[in-house]
Amino acid sequence: MAGNTQQRRNYGTGSAPARPVYIVDGSRTPFLKARGKPGPFPAAELAVGCGRQLLARQSFDPTAIDEAIIGCVMPGPDEANIARVIALRLGIGKDVPAYTVQRNCASGLQALDNAAMEIAAGRANLILAGGVESMSRAPILYNDAMVNWLAALAGSKTLMQRLSVFTQLRPKHFKPIIGLLRGLTDPVVGLSMGQTAENLAYRFNISRRQMDEFATRSHQRLAAAQDNQHLNEIEPLYDYNGNCYVDDDGVRRDSSVEGLAKLKPVFDRPFGAVTAGNSAQITDGAALLLLASEQAVNEYKLPVIGQIKDSQWSALEPAQMGLGPTHAITPLLKRHQYQLSDVDYWEINEAFAAQVLGCLAAWEDVDYCKQELGLDGTMGKLDQTRLNVDGGGVSIGHPVGASGARIVLHLLDVLKRNNAKRGIASLCIGGGQGGAMLIERV
Repeated sequence: MAGNTQQRRNYGTGSAPARPVYIVDGSRTPFLKARGKPGPFPAAELAVGCGRQLLARQSFDPTAIDEAIIGCVMPGPDEANIARVIALRLGIGKDVPAYTVQRNCASGLQALDNAAMEIAAGRANLILAGGVESMSRAPILYNDAMVNWLAALAGSKTLMQRLSVFTQLRPKHFKPIIGLLRGLTDPVVGLSMGQTAENLAYRFNISRRQMDEFATRSHQRLAAAQDNQHLNEIEPLYDYNGNCYVDDDGVRRDSSVEGLAKLKPVFDRPFGAVTAGNSAQITDGAALLLLASEQAVNEYKLPVIGQIKDSQWSALEPAQMGLGPTHAITPLLKRHQYQLSDVDYWEINEAFAAQVLGCLAAWEDVDYCKQELGLDGTMGKLDQTRLNVDGGGVSIGHPVGASGARIVLHLLDVLKRNNAKRGIASLCIGGGQGGAMLIERV
């Protein structure tokens, strides 16, 4: 692939000997939209909330798990190595190792990939993996001026020295660093993720109306999924005030193209087309899955809901980061000699409507496929009736550490519901990367 770093994983499907990797169960929390203040749950509590129910219905004791691997981008100050915190609180056992992974938007997918490698290599038989994020609780930090002022105050030995330091305090010291905004900005190219989406809209001539139509459909699909009880992977959450959370609460049932058209652009004022309405929501949530070897499946008589067949990680220009799925999915398909039509259902995370539409447009663009993907022709047209059939990040939300695990878990349910075999889950990744995982029903 021209100009791209490629990293592949192949679990028992290629020439290299490897044990098959099965997914035996999974659950997630409702995805709760951030509403301008810290949400009801820190990240660890979100993961424990869905993990407790997941483990309670298993035929094995939690201590039978060999390892816990959790993706998280912004854990709280009391959640250092949050995977270990979660594992201990779930009763997995003090002698069971746990570690946290971070690959921006695909951290949850990275956790699954790492777990699959461990099982395929024979180093583990049963692993709890997934992701979590409480984006509403992203840190707000002191700036350097305030940190230096506090250091000077702490180093003062006398009252006169302290008074002297206090006279140096200025309004600039109180300007905070918003961790979430910094985290959603690429420090290398100096662009926010929304600005990279604007780049794709310009490159492939994606109109504002196309974005708003995509966003409206995402909300409509999520509303229909809720009405038809198609989100069986959700476990209810209860906060300390007795409130119960059972559904993804970011859905806008009255969403319309006409209504979205009234919103102003956020990232490229006043001429852009990416708005809050056609972008993923800032959200809190967790998703966890249990991965097992054939030995563990037989020993504990576990139901198999799917198999991880392969995965792919790729990289590209950070300013075009939303095209990451095309760079990850394309070599994955070519390796297995599949066309787009050979995949029954797709989950491509909706970071932005423009970003998903950009990926689809890139596959139909001769120049892009030849120059950027190293193909002889186009990949073709992806059938959108098989893409994100129950909504995506625009309507459900995108808690960055959890989304990769959520789309894999839900894709398995979609395959089962439609008696289908093969699916691909993929995400774009801030910093200019893409990840994809090929799964099949067994």
